[in-house]
Amino acid sequence: MRKFTIEPEEYEKIVAAEKATQDKKTSRKLRALMLRYEGLSNIEAANRLGLGRVRVSQLVSEYKKNGLASFLENKYKGNNRNMTEAEELEILERFRKKAEAGQVVVVKDIKATFDEKLGRDTGRGYIYMLLKRHGWRKIMPRSKHSKKANEEAIEASKKLRES
Repeated sequence: MRKFTIEPEEYEKIVAAEKATQDKKTSRKLRALMLRYEGLSNIEAANRLGLGRVRVSQLVSEYKKNGLASFLENKYKGNNRNMTEAEELEILERFRKKAEAGQVVVVKDIKATFDEKLGRDTGRGYIYMLLKRHGWRKIMPRSKHSKKANEEAIEASKKLRES
């Protein structure tokens, strides 16, 4: 005899939730419940979904204990930033004024300011993502291409084209 059974009304709610979800992990969990309702054993359901036998049993147990809402809620929240957007803008505004005044603004200086404000070292990646998030970009192109031929090679090329 099965320890946990899923009622037909619950099954209909699970099917509707599975159709509505965009998350692959949530969808797989809900499909495990659906397969158990349809009469498959834990091993059969696990093989179809690429899960472990014990995991299928855990999912059914979790569903019975916490309900459908626990499957559908996203436990991972976004916005893991170190500061609010207003604080970021406040710091960037100082550098924007420098840039508008014609001074060169370097990422190293921005990073140092953010490190000082946070009281710890932030990675360069964080600063570049922050600049992208606020619409900053490199405006001034480099003065010359690093692989540009020297003047003699350019002149020699011109002479070859003429003949």
